[in-house]
Amino acid sequence: MHDAVPAFALPLLAAIALLSYGIGSVPFGLLLAQFGGAGDIRRIGSGNIGATNVLRTGRRGLAAATLLLDGAKGAFAVACGFILSPFHTEQAMAVAAIFAVLGHCFPVWLKFHGGKGVATGLGAALALDWRVGLACCAIWLAVARLTRISSAGALSAFVALPVLLTLLNGGDPGAPIPLAGLLIAALVLARHHGNIRRLLSGAEPRIGRKTP
Repeated sequence: MHDAVPAFALPLLAAIALLSYGIGSVPFGLLLAQFGGAGDIRRIGSGNIGATNVLRTGRRGLAAATLLLDGAKGAFAVACGFILSPFHTEQAMAVAAIFAVLGHCFPVWLKFHGGKGVATGLGAALALDWRVGLACCAIWLAVARLTRISSAGALSAFVALPVLLTLLNGGDPGAPIPLAGLLIAALVLARHHGNIRRLLSGAEPRIGRKTP
């Protein structure tokens, strides 16, 4: 059984959720592409604002910066949840992680058309449990390198995320942090529905392909 969150803590959790959503909704890929002279990333390739689509411009530096900053905002949101909540810290961190990824996927500034949550989700995972975060990053990189398909690596990492968080955090899938991992994984997989269809049909594009 998990301790119920007392009523006095609910406003604080709501504030952490709102703050984390705002942090997650900063569209670094779009901003970096525009300021870096690559144009509106939403008109290139898949139209996604994440690092993989930025890479399709041929600007590897911009793609790397997007990856790092999108990951950093997930980790920063979770850190804010930890710092701001003197009680029920796990609940606060879990809420922060979920809402940071929601902010990236559905940013209010872009009419709720955002990214797929991979880098932000991995950044949040690193802050929730660095061991799991590193393992998921390793899975992502290994599968992506083996297949040359970024989405295959991302999907593999997020399938593993809730399992690893459960195994390394007491074995209870209903605890706040494993549950956050499950919800984040479900969101990321749902955002990749088109990629999953293309993977099954063999039509998913390879890493590094430049799209005009």
